[in-house]
Amino acid sequence: MKMLKFKLFTLLLISVGLMFSSCSSSKWAAQSNQTKGGILGGTGGAAVGAGLGAILAKKSGKGAVIGAAVGGAVGTGAGILIGKKMDKQQAELERIEGAQVETVTDSNNLQAIKVTFDSGILFATGKSNLSTASKDALARFASSLRSTPETDVTIYGHTDNTGSREINEKLSNERAESVAKYLIENGVSGDRLATQGKAYDEPVASNETAEGRALNRRVEIYITANETMIQQAEQGNLN
Repeated sequence: MKMLKFKLFTLLLISVGLMFSSCSSSKWAAQSNQTKGGILGGTGGAAVGAGLGAILAKKSGKGAVIGAAVGGAVGTGAGILIGKKMDKQQAELERIEGAQVETVTDSNNLQAIKVTFDSGILFATGKSNLSTASKDALARFASSLRSTPETDVTIYGHTDNTGSREINEKLSNERAESVAKYLIENGVSGDRLATQGKAYDEPVASNETAEGRALNRRVEIYITANETMIQQAEQGNLN
């Protein structure tokens, strides 16, 4: 009898232990899943946000933030005046042979201009020195920039994926700098210009074909309203 009672007592203790263990494990599992859900949800949201940002950037023609943010929202009326100014300059630029001109939006949510020159116009393969034809195009481009000094200009050099990263980073920087130097020689203030080499990180076509690589070898130039233009527009003095 004593032995039977001992066995029953032992079984009872084991059952209670298992019950608490199960409750504890369930609680931990629920908490763990909630925590993981929060982490995964956050990561998933960040990934989706980043992906959406990349899609929007691609559609708007910008792989990065365009122009310097001035702080504070720009009024609707000022935005309209800036848009008209940009439309006028865009019409001028569209007459330059070999220049692809698009309307984009800058970091202040204002109308800006993107101009793309491919390497077939600007450079020989693997080179950063400007051809005669490209100098003619850039001289006309510089003339338009001189007529609108209230803008900033950012120049990005791009390459295809032929060769090492080191070579392409150097080449893309040199291409952007060659364009900037020539614009300065043609009367554009260097204070307005910024350059950056993107190597082959932002392709617009497949690098698997010769045609795609040709499209990826390019220079992109963004023209954005600077603080002076924004102030003039806010005051209604922008012509």
